[in-house]
Amino acid sequence: MIFGYKKFLYCVVVSTSVVLTACQTKKTAVNHVEKRPNILFIPIDDLRPELGCYGDSNIVSPNIDKLASNGVVFNRAYCQQAVCTASRTSLLTGLRPDSTQVWDLKTHFRDRMPDLISLPQFFKNNGYYSVGLGKTFHNTLQDSLAWNEYLHVDGFPFDPDAVYVNQDNIIEQKELELKRLKEGKAKFDKYGFIYSKTVSHEMGIAEDDAYYDGAQTTMAIKKMRELKNKEQPFFLSVGFYKPHLPFNAPKKYWDMYKREEISLASNQFVPTDSPEFAVHGDAELRGYTNTKNNLPKPNEKQWDEDKQRELKHAYYACISYIDAQIGRLLDELDRLGLKDDTIIVLWGDHGWKLGEHNSWGKQTNYEIDTRVPLIISGNNVTAKGATSNALTEFVDVYPTLCDVTGFEVPKYLQGKSLKPLLENPNGKVKDAAYSQFLLGKYGPLEDRESEKMGYTIRTDRYRYVEWYNWISDRKIKGAFLSRELFDHENDAQENNNIANYPGNKDIVKQLSEELKKGFKI
Repeated sequence: MIFGYKKFLYCVVVSTSVVLTACQTKKTAVNHVEKRPNILFIPIDDLRPELGCYGDSNIVSPNIDKLASNGVVFNRAYCQQAVCTASRTSLLTGLRPDSTQVWDLKTHFRDRMPDLISLPQFFKNNGYYSVGLGKTFHNTLQDSLAWNEYLHVDGFPFDPDAVYVNQDNIIEQKELELKRLKEGKAKFDKYGFIYSKTVSHEMGIAEDDAYYDGAQTTMAIKKMRELKNKEQPFFLSVGFYKPHLPFNAPKKYWDMYKREEISLASNQFVPTDSPEFAVHGDAELRGYTNTKNNLPKPNEKQWDEDKQRELKHAYYACISYIDAQIGRLLDELDRLGLKDDTIIVLWGDHGWKLGEHNSWGKQTNYEIDTRVPLIISGNNVTAKGATSNALTEFVDVYPTLCDVTGFEVPKYLQGKSLKPLLENPNGKVKDAAYSQFLLGKYGPLEDRESEKMGYTIRTDRYRYVEWYNWISDRKIKGAFLSRELFDHENDAQENNNIANYPGNKDIVKQLSEELKKGFKI
């Protein structure tokens, strides 16, 4: 159930005190019982659920596939909002965006709810030693209360997603930084770097550790060796930045793919009869020097096919680069004898359009952006090498980890434990998944004239969306604008909005009621 905000705020104050008491009780008990399993937490930025273990033979992902062979792949998992901060906040708090009031990239959940207990903080409070590396929470919105240690690799920016290694790209990046300094627009981070990005992708003539994800994997392996010798179980989060833009990866991972064999999206058009604003302008990719002037908008002609293949090639290379780093982590876990004592959770924060709906990026309510990879493997996972087609959500991860490690699930969490699906992946835990997206926060000024909130429900067969004007100063919905309905039995790509077909009147009414019941709108 998704609470209204006022009701939720009351509940979280009451429930937080309950959780804190429970944590104190369990923390005392943990010294007198068998050691609980470790948790290796692997967030991956902008990763689509297109991997070998998801049935995509085009992607080279042997290490993630190996991880999946020891656990359960959730084939129909959904994020709560397809943008980094909001998605990660919902997973890491177990609460939906309307409850945390985090709908954008800049808001920290602690600004709204300073006493809320995040997922790694829960385990830290319950006797675990928690360590964070990389991007678990959003890049610039870390949570100091979550970690016993938060680590950063020396020599890299605070936000290291735009690291270039080829000389021509470094020169362009430094020239841009100098220009911004002269204009008084540059800002140094706490490590003395200026965040700047130039081209959208790079075939790096370098080894893995030249980029941050490789370097932090080396650091994580060293930390894992230390954690093995602690009496406490550990919660170790290694958050990978790629395949987030810029799509930079060492050349050897590009060499795994033949560009001419990379297929292009077959639905390079906006959904018919959907509101024009529902697929918007790829603002993120337009922020790079080699794409800002040639990338068409969704309602324009298709992008040049050579440029499409080049960018997809870069994205695929980044996936294989990250897959190799995950392989390093898993090998070390095995070498240290920790494999059988560790639960591993791998997840990507949202999808990413690679030409689908003639768009390049995330930030919609459609299946291509809200459906996400989620794999739970290792200790306390009975089913091995299984795939679950049950509807699941990111808000389910927090209660699941509490449940499988033997803790009482906090009652205020808004998801459900997936433990039954780890035992029987053919089961079911819920009838629908819910997502939302706030338009008007990003992109050119003309796209930000008014904010709009879209709420969506995904059932076994349908995706249904309702759009409303958003009253930003009051943080509530205004007038109804439009609706969308997609029938996945006949239209898995969500190409045809059939909400206004006369024959669909009853199913629209039913789904609208379910949507309002879920979101309290």
